[in-house]
Amino acid sequence: MISVVFMGTPAFSVPILEGLIEQDYQILAVVTQPDRKVGRKGVLTSPPVKVAAQKYNLLTLQPEKIAYSAEMDKILDLNPELIITAAFGQFLPEKLLETPKFGAINVHASLLPKYRGGAPVHYAIINGESKTGVTIIKMAKKMDAGDIIAQKTLSITKNDNVGTMFEKLSLLGQDLLLETLPAYLEGKIKLLPQNEDAATFSPNITRPQEQINWQKEAIAVNNQIRGMYPWPIAYTIYEDLRIKIHQATVIKTKTTMQKFGTVVKRTKKELWIAAGKKTILQLDEVQPAGKGKLKMVDFLNGIGKALQVGDVFSNPNVEA
Repeated sequence: MISVVFMGTPAFSVPILEGLIEQDYQILAVVTQPDRKVGRKGVLTSPPVKVAAQKYNLLTLQPEKIAYSAEMDKILDLNPELIITAAFGQFLPEKLLETPKFGAINVHASLLPKYRGGAPVHYAIINGESKTGVTIIKMAKKMDAGDIIAQKTLSITKNDNVGTMFEKLSLLGQDLLLETLPAYLEGKIKLLPQNEDAATFSPNITRPQEQINWQKEAIAVNNQIRGMYPWPIAYTIYEDLRIKIHQATVIKTKTTMQKFGTVVKRTKKELWIAAGKKTILQLDEVQPAGKGKLKMVDFLNGIGKALQVGDVFSNPNVEA
């Protein structure tokens, strides 16, 4: 039985951890991020991986920063044969990478070398990619740059968002890892170095990136909405009201309106906004600041009742 220390934090990591448990790998410890305050009320919330680890009565470590921490010393004392990470969210010191007999491997949610970094699924959708996938690498000091052990592709449909893709990629990652581990541990897999010239990066989404720029074409705006749902959620501003957009639809017809962000159609149930190159985006589901999620009919009958054709949603530091 191979002894493993598993490192992961979000829901994406949970099926991968559970797959290892079901296949009788010896999980010596689970390492995850500290509990964080969540929501407007600041409720202290455990990461999904911690919840899963406690379900199986596994030792759980939560370092604020793993490098040179007491938790790192504990991992070294446990002397695992293998470290497996999946969306852990921290860099691992070289000592951790080099100590286990079989090294450290990472389950990454992209087709490396594309989209190294912390938000690969977000950027794949935002950039309009038709496919993504999972790559298992042997970890190196440089972020997501280790040699490829295995890789599998998955299509992105026009209805997918970050949430749906994470669910699919998590299960794909579980399957690929469990299929690959026996041959890897037996030394039967030839590792493939990544092509550095083809590397692209996907840093964590910043607050300014969340605001919609209506100068972009409707399809690009919709990709942004899908690529930020259900977190961090793209938003727009009308007067002083911040409105998160959960769902939208690209309209095939064009508009004669010249000003980006202008309301071009408003009925009791529909709200169409002018985007770049005279394209149109229909907003379907929104969340005004301080309110819950609303279907468009409810928004227009309530807080958005005053919206009229010709009103304009603002752009981030853009003069239309």
